[in-house]
Amino acid sequence: MKTVVVLVGSLASNSINLRLAKALQALADSRLKFDFLDLGTLPHYNDDLWAAPPAAVTDLKRRIEAAEGVLIVMPEHNRSFPAVLKNAIDWGSRPWGHNSWTGKPLAIAGASPGAIGTAAGQAHLRSLLPALGFVVMGQPEVYLHAQPGLIDEHGEIADDQTRGFLTGFVDRFVDWIETHGAPRPAESVAAE
Repeated sequence: MKTVVVLVGSLASNSINLRLAKALQALADSRLKFDFLDLGTLPHYNDDLWAAPPAAVTDLKRRIEAAEGVLIVMPEHNRSFPAVLKNAIDWGSRPWGHNSWTGKPLAIAGASPGAIGTAAGQAHLRSLLPALGFVVMGQPEVYLHAQPGLIDEHGEIADDQTRGFLTGFVDRFVDWIETHGAPRPAESVAAE
């Protein structure tokens, strides 16, 4: 089973994107092990902190480096991606020469109450990711319009057509990781 670090771009306990990530985890069944990163524990990025990196930062980097893939599940904030994701991406890409994201197969999904889902926010995020060494899965794109009842009280996708589409997304992501992913030995950032 491949391990995937999951970055949910919302810190809200009732986040539709957290619920979507958990529904994707259920669809991945025994093929992928989801490792949810707690982005709320990361301090704001500050280069000065590399002198003695916070435990949350070294834990983030170790878990990224040990994983075979990355999944981002995000809302859209002001037609862009959430600041909490940018912060985690910055921590993972630093210090200079120690980018934990390099070569990681990545997929993105998102849900929003708006009719275009998270299309604008994902487009903004996608413009940044290749420069950081991610191997970004281009298709299928998941921009869900989060309507009431999309995910039922059991955490499952309620609509058959949407569930079929998301199962195809997970199948493609599993193949993407098989083709492009390999874990790297964890590096000790604290020792640098």
